[in-house]
Amino acid sequence: MGGITRKIQLYFTEELKQQIGRFDAEFLLDFFTEEVGAYFYNRGICDAQAIVAKKLDDLGESIFQLERPTDFIR
Repeated sequence: MGGITRKIQLYFTEELKQQIGRFDAEFLLDFFTEEVGAYFYNRGICDAQAIVAKKLDDLGESIFQLERPTDFIR
């Protein structure tokens, strides 16, 4: 968490012209993690599910292309 905490401190310094200590930056990080962490986690799950669905669709298409012509109906 040290790297993220430092980035929060730099953001406050450069963008908001305010100095915050490590404790305040960690507290802010904990707050945002608790409040919006699940939202971003769920977005990641949704994105992963979409990728897997696309790959399965591509795989199904590849398998379908292996079929050979026949007079019989499957």
